[in-house]
Amino acid sequence: MSIPTKIREFLDSHGIAYQFCTHSPAYTAQGLAHVQHVSGKELAKVVMVVVPGRMVMTVLPGSHRVEIEQLDKLLNSQNCRLATEEEFKDLFPDCEVGAMPPFGNLYNLEVWVDSELEKHPTITFKAGTHVETIKMNFADFRNLVAPKAGSFSALRH
Repeated sequence: MSIPTKIREFLDSHGIAYQFCTHSPAYTAQGLAHVQHVSGKELAKVVMVVVPGRMVMTVLPGSHRVEIEQLDKLLNSQNCRLATEEEFKDLFPDCEVGAMPPFGNLYNLEVWVDSELEKHPTITFKAGTHVETIKMNFADFRNLVAPKAGSFSALRH
């Protein structure tokens, strides 16, 4: 499997510089950080969240976890919860389940990025498969996706 065409064309059509890497299979953020030799703080993981009436893509450091209470406040909600794979798998038909990139705008999804990621000049993330990643400048990601930003994560223990 290779990077979905939709993702590659999206980056190329905007003239974005990125590094593409193939690696051994990694299914968790911690595993991906290990095989890619990057800090979990620079690894951008996608966590899908159900807000009453809609699905929201959150993007946060691989070393962090979503703090639902903080997200509820940001989203003006009282009932946010983590989505199950079953709930979101059909939203990303060109990606392996759980390997979607943080380009929610390509899939008509609202995107929130945790402010912790803004502290790093580059981010690395899954490129639609469990064996491929993309590394790019955070500023380019922000310009391409125009995510809403806020603090909604905490370091994993």
